[in-house]
Amino acid sequence: PRRGRPLSRFLTPAQIEALLASPAGDDWTALRDRALLELLYSSGARVAGAAALRLSEVDEAEGTVSLRGEGRKERLGGLAGPAARALKAYLHATEREGRRRNPRAVFLNKARGALSARGIARVVERHAKAAGLPPTSPHVLRHSFATHLLEGGANLRAVQEMLGHACLATTQFYTHL
Repeated sequence: PRRGRPLSRFLTPAQIEALLASPAGDDWTALRDRALLELLYSSGARVAGAAALRLSEVDEAEGTVSLRGEGRKERLGGLAGPAARALKAYLHATEREGRRRNPRAVFLNKARGALSARGIARVVERHAKAAGLPPTSPHVLRHSFATHLLEGGANLRAVQEMLGHACLATTQFYTHL
């Protein structure tokens, strides 16, 4: 017999609020961490998509980001108001402080180069621990994004589009609600 797939882990809305409130301060790294967490949750981005995000792929006026997913497929990710404001504050801080050595990457590491997927995972892990949450990965934020949309009454096909899934069966994995 085939073993069933384990249910995906996700955070409750209260846990998400605690995680998003974790980055404290107004220095560019705190602003980066806040913008990164907001973007991951608001857009349902994969960690690789967030790491590969370029400044030219951010549309502040429309509140969207162009994300590359598996198989180099592109999709638009929406930025809710808090995510758009956090991203704007972070980008202005990096420009103001002259932190931008890499003119293309959105998220920068302390050496001013592009933040890697592993670096993003460390940011998420650090802030989850600070917020008193169980060990959390960027993918848990993606699952939380989809789960909260479905709990809120979103159409499964709409969630499929937002996640960039080619097959509805993949999205149905989130119907454990």
